[in-house]
Amino acid sequence: MHHRHYAHRPATRTESTVLRSPLGELEQAFLALASGAEPLTFPAHLVCDEPDRAAWPVDRVRTQLAHPSTRADLREQTWREAVRRARELGEPWGMVAVALTVPVLRRMLARLARPAHLERAEVEQEALAAVAAALCTVDLGAQRLDRELFSAADRAVHRLAYAARCRTTRETAPVTAHLDHLCAVPPADQGEPVDELTVLAHAVQAHVVDVTEARLIARTRLDGEPMGRLAAEHGVSVRQLYRHRSAAEQHLAAHLRRQLQDQ
Repeated sequence: MHHRHYAHRPATRTESTVLRSPLGELEQAFLALASGAEPLTFPAHLVCDEPDRAAWPVDRVRTQLAHPSTRADLREQTWREAVRRARELGEPWGMVAVALTVPVLRRMLARLARPAHLERAEVEQEALAAVAAALCTVDLGAQRLDRELFSAADRAVHRLAYAARCRTTRETAPVTAHLDHLCAVPPADQGEPVDELTVLAHAVQAHVVDVTEARLIARTRLDGEPMGRLAAEHGVSVRQLYRHRSAAEQHLAAHLRRQLQDQ
């Protein structure tokens, strides 16, 4: 038997400082439902063959749901019932159904190549909103219903990250556009290489570095953009990007030394 009525205890000042993210806020509210004198409960037989009692608090159900020993058919019927309750009974079951996805969402977001200027809280909110929307549309008869919810969140956060990268590209367009223009102008028409962008453009035309490497050098060395932002844009580690830039700069330095020797 589940309890529809529960006491809401407002967060104290100390607790409010801990709620630094939408996932954190949801998690605290979920755990509050599962504790106290009358915790919100869920039929235990749906998620366990031999439960020690008829109903478990919802946090225990979530723990069992994620346990490797829980059979796939038990997971299926638990998710199906959770989604059904969210649709037919309303709150707090809508929140409970979303909260059941939190452990997977945390792992998913930890792997996401998030642009540095994109706030984590914004990404978390996007993921939670996508799950909440999917609860209303997912087919209750679908196999691996939980995957439908996770896929909705995954698509949403990747769209958000892609849009953020596009904004960054537009914001950095002046430097890269100027570099691209110089690369397209024949060397004879450029005159002496009096600035760094022109030097980079000449190096691209001489096939010493490619356009991507020249843009990397221009944005980080000349424009002062943080390497972490570019690493997030390209979906690589900061260390890997540093190595890539170092190799390109070594080729460029060797090329410039040869030019000086030939003069």
